[in-house]
Amino acid sequence: MGQLSRRRLLYGAAALGLLGACGSPGRQPGVVTPPQLHADISVWDATAPPSAQVSSSVTVTWGHGISGLPEFPGDAVRPQELGGKLFLQICGDDADAVSDAASRLRPDGQLRWREQGFCNSDRTNGLGFKDGIVVPKTAQEFEQEVWLPDGSTIAVVRRIKLDFAGFKALSVADQERVFGRRKHDAVPLSGGDEVDLSAKTPDGEYVIPADAHVRRAHPLLAGAGLMLRRSYNFADGLLFISYQRELKTFVNTMYRMVDGDALLRYATTTASAAFRVPPLD
Repeated sequence: MGQLSRRRLLYGAAALGLLGACGSPGRQPGVVTPPQLHADISVWDATAPPSAQVSSSVTVTWGHGISGLPEFPGDAVRPQELGGKLFLQICGDDADAVSDAASRLRPDGQLRWREQGFCNSDRTNGLGFKDGIVVPKTAQEFEQEVWLPDGSTIAVVRRIKLDFAGFKALSVADQERVFGRRKHDAVPLSGGDEVDLSAKTPDGEYVIPADAHVRRAHPLLAGAGLMLRRSYNFADGLLFISYQRELKTFVNTMYRMVDGDALLRYATTTASAAFRVPPLD
């Protein structure tokens, strides 16, 4: 099968067009592609990505499993849902097109786990907050923090069960202290567009609490690079997906979080894996 025809079978013509917009014809879609409304996320014990004709409205991203992602304190991951050989991310704005593509793109191997994800219209998670940790924004930051020279990237995929009832029992003010952001507009408690970790009250207290999520996960304090977060909600919580140049970007951030992030009182990871997302042939 020719190179172009195989790409069309796997990704669809529109997804091919997105590759050029990403700056390199070898990079997979679904990484820097603007988040779409629906997603089918699955992890398999399979060695090769599937091929099938799918709608041109969906983007398909896949990766091969890699080692090096530890189990973290507080994780509750069963052996079946730890690691995996193949990651498959199918995204689109049409739920039926995503479902159809998922039914056609079935790898030759055993399914470990699968979830259907979605984005709220206001881009909030199930706790009512927008995901607002520092992320790459400029073309230079994407080149330095997300992509490797060969056009590959590293994906971390974690299914997180959220304690909706416990979190929503808090006052809005306490919820905002957990995140370090205002709930209605996602502005940092320090004010302004960017998180100011040094901001203090007249009494000398940090405006953003020591255990706030935006402080514990901030790259400056975690000693890590930037990660591109492309997460989706699902019925029980959050399908966390991040893309980064190095796995240690996520690992260092997570170790900083388990050392005192208030948000982890309401979040339990139940599936976890890391993958290398290779460039297209």
